[in-house]
Amino acid sequence: MTVLEILSLLFATAAIFGLISVRWLRLPITIGTMLLTVFLSVVLTQTAGRIPGAHQAAVDLLRQIDFGDVILHGMLPLLLFAAAFLLDLKQLQREKLTVALLSTVGTALSFLLVSGLMMLLSGGRIPWIECLLFGALVSPTDPIAVVEMLGRVGVPPRIQAQLAGESLFNDGVGAVLFLTMLGVATGQTPTPLAVAWTLAAQAGGGILLGVAAAWTTSHLMRHGDNYQVDILFTVMLALGGYALASLLHLSAPLEAVVAGIALRNFNQRVPAERIAHDNIDGFWKVIDEIQNSILFVLMGYEALSIALNAATWRAGLAAILSVNLVRLACLAALLGLVRLLQPAHRSSLFIMTWGGLRGGLSIALALAVPEWLGRSWMLGATYILVVFSIVVQGTSMDWFLRRRARKRATA
Repeated sequence: MTVLEILSLLFATAAIFGLISVRWLRLPITIGTMLLTVFLSVVLTQTAGRIPGAHQAAVDLLRQIDFGDVILHGMLPLLLFAAAFLLDLKQLQREKLTVALLSTVGTALSFLLVSGLMMLLSGGRIPWIECLLFGALVSPTDPIAVVEMLGRVGVPPRIQAQLAGESLFNDGVGAVLFLTMLGVATGQTPTPLAVAWTLAAQAGGGILLGVAAAWTTSHLMRHGDNYQVDILFTVMLALGGYALASLLHLSAPLEAVVAGIALRNFNQRVPAERIAHDNIDGFWKVIDEIQNSILFVLMGYEALSIALNAATWRAGLAAILSVNLVRLACLAALLGLVRLLQPAHRSSLFIMTWGGLRGGLSIALALAVPEWLGRSWMLGATYILVVFSIVVQGTSMDWFLRRRARKRATA
């Protein structure tokens, strides 16, 4: 199939399943489209013997789409930039201590504890290095899934800032942990000092590049008086900054996040008549929503390439249990520490735990694991975890918050 045919099919799937989701299933568009696409993929797999042509056509289509490359070097720059650019900066500033602790210490603790629990629950059948790799790729919460959920449920602003900020900033830590474990598995022996230096260099370089690129873009935008040009400059920053960070071997996801936040901050100092704030915001909201729909369709189709056997189901169920138990324990400890340092601080252990979704980024990392290092079970377990996270956790969070709001209204 040509690129045009593939894009047409993806958009048609997103549109038709989106209509079914909101019109008859009464589900959020992204959750409904993913659920329906997963169902379609399962049906095609189960009927492969009876309708081989349809199944083979779907598999051939999927083979033409490099999921990891599409996520990491196609959709991620725009999605991260949009999420960061549309953040409430005042709330993020108030929650900076919580975000810093959760995105660094919380991610590192989760990595170690999830790895240990997976080893324990497998009864020692999974090698330790594979458990460490798996712990690294599922420990960061997914910014795309989390921000999408926050956009449709009534989470209080302070908790929105905590969840969104954590998910946007913990990718850099998770990526370095994953690459370090991958290096260990392939024979490298990095020292703790080398790992710390790599993390500091990649994260620090990504932050500096994001701020510098945003400052330059903001000053260029001030010289025009045209909203189309303003929008083009923001797209230039989102894509160009990410590409430059990748070229310089810096943290490209962190660069995109910092660039979005910094550009918003710089542009807020400029009068509204100089920069088309509303038009730019509207553009990035539309880009974010469209890309999310396509991404969730892609994740649904990915079920065609995953071997869902008894071993992967066991690993997936163990992953669901491990990830959520560890997140509950880590959040209880770290939020308790924040309250000691800031007695007036408020959060919600349940919302923060259940709202820490995993998404396409974890699947993309799992696809980067070599086959001989257990990619088959890791990819299957990650996919089961992601589907549970987005469909079950995302839907129940919406229901829980609506129910709580009704109780408060009738109290």
